[in-house]
Amino acid sequence: TANGKHTVIYSYLGVPFAKPPVGPLRLAPPQPTEAWDGVRDATKQPYMYENTDTTVNFLQFKIFLVSEDCLYLNIYTPSKPGEFAKLPVMFWIHGGGLFLGSASSDGQVLAAYQNVVVVLIQYRLGLLGFFSTGDEHAPGNYGLLDQVAALQWVQENIHSFGGDPGSVTIFGESAGGVSVSLQILSPLSAGLYRYAIAESGTAAMEAIMTTNPLPVAQSLANASGCDWSSTKKIVDCVMKLTQDDLLKIAKQRGPFSAVTRDGHFLPKSVEELLQNKEFIKVPMITGVTDDEGGYALLDKWVQELVVNEYLDTTDDRIKVRDAFREMYGDLMFNIPARKVAKYHKDSGAPVYMYEFQHTFNEMQKKVPKFVGSDHAAEIFFVFGNCFANAHVKIAGEFTEKENELCRTMMSYWGNFARTGSPNGPGLTPWPEHGTEAEYLGIGLEQKPGKNLKGKHYEFITEILPRIIREKKNG
Repeated sequence: TANGKHTVIYSYLGVPFAKPPVGPLRLAPPQPTEAWDGVRDATKQPYMYENTDTTVNFLQFKIFLVSEDCLYLNIYTPSKPGEFAKLPVMFWIHGGGLFLGSASSDGQVLAAYQNVVVVLIQYRLGLLGFFSTGDEHAPGNYGLLDQVAALQWVQENIHSFGGDPGSVTIFGESAGGVSVSLQILSPLSAGLYRYAIAESGTAAMEAIMTTNPLPVAQSLANASGCDWSSTKKIVDCVMKLTQDDLLKIAKQRGPFSAVTRDGHFLPKSVEELLQNKEFIKVPMITGVTDDEGGYALLDKWVQELVVNEYLDTTDDRIKVRDAFREMYGDLMFNIPARKVAKYHKDSGAPVYMYEFQHTFNEMQKKVPKFVGSDHAAEIFFVFGNCFANAHVKIAGEFTEKENELCRTMMSYWGNFARTGSPNGPGLTPWPEHGTEAEYLGIGLEQKPGKNLKGKHYEFITEILPRIIREKKNG
């Protein structure tokens, strides 16, 4: 049970949704899992795939259960075994830049407070999840195909855990939000879910995409001592690399994660699919935190244009610092979220946009005072960590107002999973994203707003592209 609720939650951990992607199934689409004999032990967290230890060291925690055999999911349900309750299903795709993460978050609080079935999945990450030669030998996007396989498993089996396969909401944050947005673009996902929530990440985030994966594949092969004279030889060599080899490559080159247009999961480029409205038109929530940060620009002359937009002529160091943080957050997260919201709105699909504006009291003590609600800050509240008492616990105490924010966030997300609208009794009305780009500011108090990041959105999406076109045309 979760703190503040007497609802009993049944958890099923480490449930396989595909065959282990090892041996000949490395760098291959996921294959359906086989039935097991007898009763399966579903009381332990599954192995996760971790292809680099650099971020783990940074986060200062140790991971013990690491394996390439990682295609498992965890289920939290208020439905008693054999009850077949047909509850809404909330299907979580974790973030982590497509190179780290696991299904080991705690879904019991959200399940208890919202009377939903929570499913948390794992998928292949890093090199083994997204390695591509750009042709038939290694098309790539294996991690995204794993997500599709998990959704298919839910369609076939979630009724046994009290879930309604006709009422599945996919939701995720950062790379998980990108994944949700990409699933909306993929024809392979059609009919596998009903609603979608993309938190701090969308398919319009260009930093996570590649148009030509071959040079990276060749470089990785060369670093591994592989023959890279043909794509077949590259793949043959990568198939033989050990886990230690892969970790060594990751240490040398840094995390590897890049989504590519493979002609299968993504039949066209993201921009083409969005512009042509060739995507699954489902009700959607998307949003950001108010201090996302983190991005790098490429062409120097474009850098100068963007820097001038944000910094103007100021040389005040505080203003420069704040302007850079705003610029990074806008370019990496905020503007892409606005773009995707507009494409969905224009297609006729209901869209609700938010800006999360609160930082957990204990987290605020660990960051500079000028930092606002940072990347991933909303996850604590979406999952109701205020009331968690299981394997995921937050150091420090939530205030009573933060407890109320936990209830509010879970209610908005739970309402959406039930009806396709976040609105409900006792909540500040959340306006649909329309012609005035309406959104909801979510914090200790909720405040509707319009035209989030409007001035910079216009510059990045209209003025800057026009200047670039004019320069290219002479």
